[in-house]
Amino acid sequence: MLASLKSASRWLHPGLGLKRWLAPLLLGVIILALGIALFLRDLYAESSYPSFLHLLLLQGWPRWLRAILFGAIGLGLVAFSIYQLNKTLLSAFLPHKVTAAYVAEQVYFRQRQRQGPKVVAIGGGTGLSILLRGLKRHTDNIIALVTVADDGGSSGKLRRELGVLPPGDFRNCIAALADDEALTTQLFQYRFRSGQGLEGHSFGNLFITAMAGVTGTFEKALYESGRVLNIRGTILPSTLENVILMAEVSEGAQTRKVEGESAIPAAKLPIERVYLEPDTPHAFPPALQALLSADLIVAGPGSLYTSVIPNLLVAEIATAIRASSAPKIYICNVATQPGETDGYSLDDHVQAIEAHANLSFNFVLANNNLAHSIPEDMSHLQAILPIPPSDNRYAVIAADVVDEQHPWRHDPVKLADELMSWYKKIK
Repeated sequence: MLASLKSASRWLHPGLGLKRWLAPLLLGVIILALGIALFLRDLYAESSYPSFLHLLLLQGWPRWLRAILFGAIGLGLVAFSIYQLNKTLLSAFLPHKVTAAYVAEQVYFRQRQRQGPKVVAIGGGTGLSILLRGLKRHTDNIIALVTVADDGGSSGKLRRELGVLPPGDFRNCIAALADDEALTTQLFQYRFRSGQGLEGHSFGNLFITAMAGVTGTFEKALYESGRVLNIRGTILPSTLENVILMAEVSEGAQTRKVEGESAIPAAKLPIERVYLEPDTPHAFPPALQALLSADLIVAGPGSLYTSVIPNLLVAEIATAIRASSAPKIYICNVATQPGETDGYSLDDHVQAIEAHANLSFNFVLANNNLAHSIPEDMSHLQAILPIPPSDNRYAVIAADVVDEQHPWRHDPVKLADELMSWYKKIK
């Protein structure tokens, strides 16, 4: 009995939006009871009843006591009936043994998610999908701003052969934001190992490309794919133009150009700068709207030169970030990346962003849990220490955000929890 009452009380938990409807329900019951009472009063005055009915209606009791007793019984019956009705209706959509407490918690969770802060996350590749996987536990108002410079693997083939924007990074984001993440990830990341024309392609890339053909545009394909898979958030390209990421790398005393996002880290040479061709692509308008209305703007984690900075090279994107009143934070990688940031310190990462986009982040989140060593067979990676800059031009938030099983990556839950905890303190 106590357990049932406790479960029922969950429906009164703040944030569910149910208590606001209890008052009109109660008022409706009172008005209905008043109408019935007026009818019965006239009927009772003009009729005679058997003596047992007088006993049943407790005529010997004071009127106020009868009103309390009958009111309590009626209210209890209404509440019990509504509870059982909801239980019957929900049983058609929920597992057999789901409790009222579970349903109440799910309603509260969804309500809280819808009211969560609007977070714009900028990047691409694995790093962005890791952040999104954790963020969706805190808010549904997520906008992933994704680079379109990818030209390797399956994405590169589809881009060259069909002229679509590279779907790979978008595929990772869709999988990360999906409700049934495990199954969607397994499906979207499935890669065909044989078959003429299919070998090497992932199902997710083909799905998005096919959706672009059905809907007519890549941006509509992203929207419809997200709707079909019930993702928590929105995924937007930084630009719809067919841009190529270029780099100037240092080769001894000389500098040479490297063309293509996948070729830049493969060159394994120090990067002087990266840029886009064409160099003045127009930003995707909804991306600008998202940045200007954001509650929080996050850059990273992810490959510095091939995932994060390419978005910021779209001049209108950088301008919108500067114009936004939202707090801006850069999430630095846990470890250096071969071919891109070998030997880089935390400040080297920030300076690269500042130099390429003329953009400053007032806050930088960095991992401070160095207890888990990077495996010896990955000794080419170096942990990035959370050392503040000597000129204090930005604040470093040092926290344990590392994946202990893979100490060169972020843990999605730790990362999102720390990010949102910090945001709540400063808002």
